[in-house]
Amino acid sequence: MAPRIAVLGCGYWGSNHIRTLKSLGALYGVSDQNSDRAAGFAAEQGVEHIEVEKLFTHPDVDGIVMALPPQFHAQTAIRAVSHGKDVLVEKPIALTVPDAEAAVKAAHDNGRMFMVGHVLRFHPAFEKLLELVRAGDLGKVRYIHSHRLGLGKFHTENDALWDLAPHDLSMILAITGTEPLEVRGEGAAVLDHLSDFAHLHLSFPDNVRGHLFASRLNPYRERRLAVVGTKAMAVFDDMETWDKKLAVYKHSIWQDNGQWASTTEEPTYVKVEQGMPLTRELQSFIESIQTRVQPKTDGEEAIRVLRILTAGTVAHNKSE
Repeated sequence: MAPRIAVLGCGYWGSNHIRTLKSLGALYGVSDQNSDRAAGFAAEQGVEHIEVEKLFTHPDVDGIVMALPPQFHAQTAIRAVSHGKDVLVEKPIALTVPDAEAAVKAAHDNGRMFMVGHVLRFHPAFEKLLELVRAGDLGKVRYIHSHRLGLGKFHTENDALWDLAPHDLSMILAITGTEPLEVRGEGAAVLDHLSDFAHLHLSFPDNVRGHLFASRLNPYRERRLAVVGTKAMAVFDDMETWDKKLAVYKHSIWQDNGQWASTTEEPTYVKVEQGMPLTRELQSFIESIQTRVQPKTDGEEAIRVLRILTAGTVAHNKSE
């Protein structure tokens, strides 16, 4: 039997959770401070409309998906787990590391599942890329860079770094298996007081480097992650069609009489199983509720990502 899950927050991303959970047979109810909006979604999906104040103590709700403005995530998650609810919290799970740590600790103390919405960790192309890395097919990873660019969306609380970068940081941390030793960041506010683009430079143990570029003020969309290894390079390009989302380049680089030389090869496209990342993410949440096994995007991972965002923000502020 599927667990009974409610969605708290009926905005753009919350509505995606609502429809996907319904398709998985796990949507029990919806809730939002805007009662009319929640009632509309409830009627549309044929589920219960639950007032926010009644949600946390509702006896028939097993888990809650939270898609709120990030400043409310931590306190709301603490309230939910304290009442015995498992939670999936959209990114970022908090605006400060102490708040995030308090929410994750509350879940642990109450024996509840805590999952974060780093949805691209569930993308079939990224899962295949990670498989290649762990199998050694790329050799030793030396450099990782990601670009997440586009026009909008603009938020009143989140700048480009905090809104866009968590997805890529989650993927980079999964590839490296460790946290960076150093974070350098820079960005700029073009429209108002919030940065509209951000660069992060990451230094990992064993001289592995990473670079992230996020922008919400760009004339074209780009969703690309590249991994450079000693044997091959791989590119996960989410703007490509399914048959070309994951490419492996077996370029050759060598020294000849003290000079570097190289040859380039055409990419080999790796077959990737098609599947919607959000569906797979929510299936993972359902399985965690059922099995009591922590998901791969758990609270500890969310804290690691938040540490990098915080360090990048500090570095950016110092550079201004």
